[in-house]
Order: sequence, then structure tokens, then C-alpha cells
Amino acid sequence: MLRLARSAALAALAAVVCQLPAAAQQPTREQKVLRDREKVEAQGFWIYNDLQAGLAQAKQTGKPLLVVLRCVPCEECVKLDDDLMDQDPVLRPLLQQFVCVRQVSTNGLDLKTFQFDTDQSFAAFMLNADGAIYGRFGTRSHRTNWIEDVSIEGLAAALEGALQLHARYPANRQQLAGKYAGQATFDHPEQYPSLRDKYTSQLAEAGSVVASCIHCHQIGDAERDLRRSRREPIPDETLFPYPHPEIVGLKLDPRKRATVLDVAADSIAERAGLKPGDTILRLNSQPILSIADVQWVLHRVPASGGTIDAMIAAGHESRSVPLTFPADWRLPSDITWRTSTWGLRRMATGGMTLVPLDEQQRQQLQVEPEQMALRVKALGKYDAHAAALRAGFQAEDVIVQFDGRDDLLREADLIRHAVQHRVAGDAVEVRLIRAGQPLTLKLPMQQ
Repeated sequence: MLRLARSAALAALAAVVCQLPAAAQQPTREQKVLRDREKVEAQGFWIYNDLQAGLAQAKQTGKPLLVVLRCVPCEECVKLDDDLMDQDPVLRPLLQQFVCVRQVSTNGLDLKTFQFDTDQSFAAFMLNADGAIYGRFGTRSHRTNWIEDVSIEGLAAALEGALQLHARYPANRQQLAGKYAGQATFDHPEQYPSLRDKYTSQLAEAGSVVASCIHCHQIGDAERDLRRSRREPIPDETLFPYPHPEIVGLKLDPRKRATVLDVAADSIAERAGLKPGDTILRLNSQPILSIADVQWVLHRVPASGGTIDAMIAAGHESRSVPLTFPADWRLPSDITWRTSTWGLRRMATGGMTLVPLDEQQRQQLQVEPEQMALRVKALGKYDAHAAALRAGFQAEDVIVQFDGRDDLLREADLIRHAVQHRVAGDAVEVRLIRAGQPLTLKLPMQQ
């Protein structure tokens, strides 16, 4: 997840690993978890999966807390290397000023305090022992590509900023108030209806640790499933959570706290007057330590729009600018990389994965540029994800109308319409083109 300067060394190591016998490089997931715990506990620097112990130590020492939520084994965020973090000459002395807690599951997690993009497999919180949050770190805008958003240097900058806020605490308590939500649908993940019969507040130390673990993405899945089970529309804030700064036209430097690298033309950021080189000091009155802090503020902006203030520094000067959000400002967000989209496809597409036609394909089918044309890239084959397959849909079908709408240009647009306007049990009429011929099918909406 974090950009490693030692890419050549890692490539060489990977080449050696690939030559090892298959049995030696294929430990089970359970073995990976147990080995990870043994290593962390033997080193004794990180408190392993015991947040209460970390809080107690922080209160005793007066140090701030660094709580890292990380899936173990972290199959996708391979760019985060614990040994590198712990031994980095810049990070190590900063980490030593924190009580460091490694949280590998969300069982029993306080969801009023620890709110983050649950489609990530790494999220860091810097906070006071009394629960006041100094900042967040970690983001994701792609299934595997992290280097454009986060880096070792960026983490160091965020830690330095948190230490500065900690040194001024509690005089700055009010300034930090917006970083804490204070409310959640449920206080703990295992209280969600879809999770309560399967999980408890603790990992099964004597049984299967992996099977007893509530993963981050399951919290988001449980929230969407709850809405669906209540036959409620799934709101944009839940469908498009933690908007990436790109949605407002901002590209931020991953090596710094929140420094603007580029501003997209005719964007919310450009209209507000932001420019490359600007540093975002505060957003909606909250001190900003990283891109994750920016996303937290954006996440709290209603989907209906509104205005927030940004305090910007450029050189030795600072200025306040308003960022104004129109209605439906979240909708351009890309959600296809998210794990949560898998569950949404079950509800809305019957397990189909849909992609827009390219220009050449549109011309071949004589489809206008602004007309809906979503190609069935793949179909699920099992259980609820096979609903579209059972309904007669095939790979390479091109959907040109869904439930009377022909303006749903992306898979995300179709999903949004389905989960906000249709409930489980409905049958939606879908018009499509198959092998150049028109066809109409019924697609069942699911729980």
C-alpha cells in the first residue's frame, strides 16, 4: 500500500520467491495469520489486536495512540511492509512517540470512533487516549494501485502533524470535534443483523482465527444489507462513501499532508480558486494531516450539496475559500474497484459485471454517444450471483434500457437506480442487443 523506494530489491526478492517449491510459498491463510501474530508479539513494539491495552498504555504514558487497522494476511496491499515501516530511519523515531496498536480484526471495534472507508484493507488513526481523533491516514481509489495516493513520506508527515496537535491538546479540542462522528448505526460490527449470528466480539483464539474474523468490508456490506432488508433506498452517502479528492478536481501529493499537485478544469476545486502548490491547512474547520482527512470531510458533505470552507496556504500567505458542492456531486465516483460492488451486483444486476461500450463498438451497433450501452462482461455462476444467468442473460449482451431508463451510462448508475427505486422481489424489464438483434428480458431484483 505504501510506496516503497526499494522496488528493485523487492523485484529481486520476488524472483527468488517464485523459484521456491510451491509448498513452501503457499501457507494457508490461517498459518499466515498465526505467523504474523508470532512475529509482532516477539518483536514487542506493536500491541497486537488489543486496543484496550493500547488505551491503557497511552493514558499511563501520555503518548498519543496510533491504531492501524489492517487485514491479515493483507493479500492486496502488498506494498505495505511492516519491517520497512518499523526500520525506516524517518518513521521509526516518529513511531516511538506513539503507543502503536496493530488491529487485525474489527470484532468488538467501537464504530462511533473508528469510522473509515471499509473497502480499504489498511486504515490508520492517530488519536488521544480519551478518543479525540487527530487524523486519519490511508486511502484507496483502485484495487491494487496505491502509490498515487499514499507513501512512507506521507505517513511520516501525518505522524508529525498528529504529534503537533497532541502537544497542543486539550486546548485545541474544539478544533478536532468534527473528526469524531459520535454516532453509528450499531456500536459494534457484530451487532449488525447479518453478522450477529456468525461472529462475536472476540476472535476465536482456540479455533479458526480466520473464520471468526470480521473483515473491514463486511461492515460496509452489513450496512447496505440492512437497508435492503428494510426495503429502504440505499443512499448516495452509502453507495459512494469517502469520495476521493479527484471528485472535486483535486490531485494531492502523496508525499505530503495535503498539498495540491493539480486542479482539474471546471471542477469544484478550480471554481473555489485552488491552485497547484496550495496546501490545505483546514477543511470545514478541521486540521488536515492527509488525503484520508480530506476524504473524511468530503464524506460528511451531504449528497444534496452544500458549502464548506477551506483554509489554504500558499508560500507565506493563507486564505479562506469556499467549496460549493452541487446536488448529486458524488455520482461521478468510481465504485467498480470496491469489494462492496460485489454485493451490490447481487442486488441490482443479478451477478452481471457491466462495462460501457467503447467508441468503435458503439459505431458498430449504431448507438448514440449519450445513449445507454452497457456490455455484459461477465456473469456470476453460483447462488444469488447467478440470477441473471438463470434469467437468460449472456456474456456480450449489450443493455440499452433498464427499467425504462436509457440514460444509465455506467454500471454504477444502473446499480444506483436499482437499489434506490426497486426492492427485492421486483422484476425489471431490460432491453438489450444480442448478436445485433433486439431482445427484452426480465431481471429479478434481489435481497
